[in-house]
Amino acid sequence: MPLLVLVPTAGLAAGDEGDLDARRGEEAEVQLPPFPLAENLIPFTVSATTDNTFMIDGASLSVGPGRVLRYTLVIVSPSGAQNVSYEAIRCTTAERRLYAFGRSDKTWSKARNDQWTRIQESTVNRHHAALFSDYFCAIGVTLRDAEDARRILRAGDNRSSFRP
Repeated sequence: MPLLVLVPTAGLAAGDEGDLDARRGEEAEVQLPPFPLAENLIPFTVSATTDNTFMIDGASLSVGPGRVLRYTLVIVSPSGAQNVSYEAIRCTTAERRLYAFGRSDKTWSKARNDQWTRIQESTVNRHHAALFSDYFCAIGVTLRDAEDARRILRAGDNRSSFRP
């Protein structure tokens, strides 16, 4: 009889995977936003150890079901080199997804690998971890909509300063 107790658990896991597949299907339909304009860029702090400037296009921010935040990320190096990408963070699972890269002619190139991947803390390229743990998905932060996300970015590191 103990085997019967384990069968529903396996069934629930399969159902969860089906739900995840359905969510992935919805994600495949994401529309790419207009290319970011300088006046809409909101800088955020990643670490004192980087010389790069990190910004989110406030006009591209959206908050969807499951606390999925979509945004355009702009990274500028000290020499002026610029990387632009359209991405998402899923707060409930601590994952990120890359949808597209910005080209120099201000058009998008869809990412070849657009799968959800785990956000990991590291000293190099920690901008995803900063957005996740210090801004959008910090404990106590409640995001209702894109305006909440913009307010959080403008306020700075929000682990303790943001109150709904």
